[in-house]
Amino acid sequence: MIDINAYEGTPEAEFRDFVALLKPRVMSLVVFTAFVGLWVAPVDVHPFIAFCSVLFIALGGGASGALNMWYDADIDAVMRRTQGRPIPSGRIDGSSALALGLILAGFSVMMLGLAANWFAAGFLAFTIFFYAVVYTIWLKRWTPQNIVIGGAAGAFPPMIGWACATGGISLESLLMFALVFFWTPPHFWALALFMKSDYHAAKVPMLTVTHGRPATRRHIFAYTLVLAPFAIWLGLTSVGGPVYLAASVVLNALFIHGGWQILRRSEDAAIADGYAVEKRVFKLSLNYLFLHFVALLVQNWLGAW
Repeated sequence: MIDINAYEGTPEAEFRDFVALLKPRVMSLVVFTAFVGLWVAPVDVHPFIAFCSVLFIALGGGASGALNMWYDADIDAVMRRTQGRPIPSGRIDGSSALALGLILAGFSVMMLGLAANWFAAGFLAFTIFFYAVVYTIWLKRWTPQNIVIGGAAGAFPPMIGWACATGGISLESLLMFALVFFWTPPHFWALALFMKSDYHAAKVPMLTVTHGRPATRRHIFAYTLVLAPFAIWLGLTSVGGPVYLAASVVLNALFIHGGWQILRRSEDAAIADGYAVEKRVFKLSLNYLFLHFVALLVQNWLGAW
């Protein structure tokens, strides 16, 4: 790793730099899916407890982001889209990022236990460990399956939200996990198709680097097919209903069609139009997940099965 403490003549860190360490855009997804998991659970939760639970889950997600940025500073310094992050740009030193991550991790787990229950707190602690250690330190630099296995970290928040309300796990929370888990690979592989040079330069064994773009295209399409049954199955559970089912069927049809378009693409065609289709499917994948969880909220408001 690069010496992330050896910066001289760099500007003093601002508050927004410490916020950036927490990966706020990623945290927003964590907050939203955790909130939905808590909200649709079949247990009434006091609004203040619900607010505190989501807040501490968000801080736990931020802790994961800070620990990830601390360890990945050498990779971030190489990749164009991450060179401006606080550590590689020299605005924050590595030891400060590590300290912030560890403090937020301990604080968020302890407070979630006090606010909700200790099962949810233990689940949050495991999620932080999984993202910071299993994914960041081990999987990311070792295997092209990094984003597949490591994607579990991003799929745990709705289960944690559900656990905050119920104190346990159910079929519904497992299917919310499966929705995010099987969505993650095609989402990130679509990004990797037009960002391959970054991962290659950073020596990250993303599937596009180790197996090439044609194999990645096949994997993307295959995962859209695997994802669809789990997404639709969620609509047949106690949290589902006709609104969610209709939204899920349409969204999965669009996502599978996008995966099919990517599969049929030749590299010459992709290069010629600047990977326009791949970028469009990547944006579609963002809307796909967001709208599934919005549909769960709407269905819950209207009344589930």
